[in-house]
Amino acid sequence: MSTLHELHRPLGSTGLNVSPLGLGTVKLGRDQGVKYPSGFRIPDDTAARALLVQARELGINLIDTAPAYGVSEERLGPLLRGQREQWVIVSKVGEEFEGGQSRFDFSPAHTRFSVERSLRRLQTDCIDLVLVHSDGNDVAILRDSGVYQTLAELKREGKLRAFGFSGKTVEGGLLALQDGDCAMVTFNLNEQGERPVIDYAACHAKGILVKKALASGHACLAGEDPIRASFELLFAQPGVTSAIVGTINPQHLSDNVATAAAVLRQRP
Repeated sequence: MSTLHELHRPLGSTGLNVSPLGLGTVKLGRDQGVKYPSGFRIPDDTAARALLVQARELGINLIDTAPAYGVSEERLGPLLRGQREQWVIVSKVGEEFEGGQSRFDFSPAHTRFSVERSLRRLQTDCIDLVLVHSDGNDVAILRDSGVYQTLAELKREGKLRAFGFSGKTVEGGLLALQDGDCAMVTFNLNEQGERPVIDYAACHAKGILVKKALASGHACLAGEDPIRASFELLFAQPGVTSAIVGTINPQHLSDNVATAAAVLRQRP
């Protein structure tokens, strides 16, 4: 069985070591307003726990959640009880999802409220990485809202180990990496516009997490081996630390890990 245990890598200069694939958990908490090619049923606790056990056995130690992912954080707290040291947990601030709609608040007060709520939900005293969940107005958020200054304060207080930005523009990603530890960017076979952010990170010891690495599942719909082609593209970028893949299908998880491990092991 191919695993990622020997392939963990540093997340920029945060001191965190993460698996090259991370487990996205939107599907553990929310089935409204998600951009997947087919519908799905939110797994029950037994299935969710089995998926987390499988991920850990396959060498995945990175888990990605957010307040906007419905009840994902609330479920992960109990599901990860007793395993905190085995996981690098990423959560977010800025986006709330209520009544089928997203709303955004990047103010210092809401940022602090959101992080402290996530700590309670996740049943931990420190979140490894907190990202700003951008609405697309990346530069304005970073310059005007005070969200980064508040995250820096929370980092000094020991409530998070690192912070960064999950944005939608090159300008935002580059600005976010000047003072932040990590950026989450979209990068896949169809969308490669944020490559300059990845290149900047490689030159400045910053972390890069890739979202929509498989185009939210749409990469699976075309080509001979789109999963392998996707991972070959991603891991050819020196700046890419890890790709977040949000599957609840055990076979897909196993196949993704096997493919990523094969691609990484063949690299010089």
